[in-house]
Amino acid sequence: MKKIIGSCGIDCSECPTYKATKENDDKLREKTAKEWSQMYSAEIKPSDINCKGCQQKKVLFSHCNECKIRACAHSKGFVTCAECGDFSCDELEGILQFVPEARTILQKARKKLGIIFP
Repeated sequence: MKKIIGSCGIDCSECPTYKATKENDDKLREKTAKEWSQMYSAEIKPSDINCKGCQQKKVLFSHCNECKIRACAHSKGFVTCAECGDFSCDELEGILQFVPEARTILQKARKKLGIIFP
């Protein structure tokens, strides 16, 4: 499967919401909604579990649709935060501390772009 990288560096193609949408898997939607409802103390319904990845404009999971990191990157004309001169800002660090793989993905992208990172 081709990787779909979110603005923050998270691999969207590994997200259960993306997988449930791509495979039209209602059982995975139910499982994810139940797990995330408990994990985030929120009411998430199986019908909420739909997303085609951060980089497109339609069919986004509710959080992704209101994500400040995604909005910031896109407002600057960037696909990911790897392109930003303010890498890594406080907002991005909030995610990267919990998802270290995303930092690695962004750092690799910066290296490919020829950007030196700390």
